[in-house]
Amino acid sequence: MNMVQAKRVLETALLTAGQPLSLRDLRVLFDDELGADTLRLILEEIEFEWAPKGLELTHVASGWRFQSRPELRSYLDRLHPEKPPKYTRAVLETLAIIAYRQPVTRGDMEDIRGVTIGSQIIKQLEDRGWVEVIGHRETVGRPSLFATTRQFLDDLGLASLDQLPLLSQVDPQMSALAGMLEEAPLQASLSLDEESSVPSTDLAHPAHLPDVAPNISLNGDETPNT
Repeated sequence: MNMVQAKRVLETALLTAGQPLSLRDLRVLFDDELGADTLRLILEEIEFEWAPKGLELTHVASGWRFQSRPELRSYLDRLHPEKPPKYTRAVLETLAIIAYRQPVTRGDMEDIRGVTIGSQIIKQLEDRGWVEVIGHRETVGRPSLFATTRQFLDDLGLASLDQLPLLSQVDPQMSALAGMLEEAPLQASLSLDEESSVPSTDLAHPAHLPDVAPNISLNGDETPNT
């Protein structure tokens, strides 16, 4: 098969796929006749050729996919005027902590935020497919260790966690995640419920847990972490 035909096959597969396709998936198209390096070269050509168009070829955590360009989203949203789900500030701060400090236990998150984190907050993130339990810490009670998922990266349009902005505070991290998800492709949209506002805490990067939990005022159904 020549490269022109291979490019045509790749474009068709990527345009009709309902989810990102990994290099392993793409090699199956050619019965492994084309190696990973050759596929990457063809993908780069496709990416370049589609640069001036409304769709772009993007590499995310699960593989390669076509998606609409962010600047066209306001027009496309008119076809499906759905309200994005609302997440409280507590949910977004918890997501930011997991994203930037993973793997972390619920106790770690409570130490950082200074308030008890309700089970419903973790459940919201798990139900959305953004966080999951990846193991347990070998200590008393063997608490669950939480980390973000590939779905989280895919919804943000990222290939790896290294592409998250390097910020030093919970609040800008939370705001950055909210902004990225609002502009993200597919159905990753969200809006912030400002009624659930709490003061942010220090979350220096790279990660290390504070020895003493900071003092944070109560908010809603949260209780102080003692």
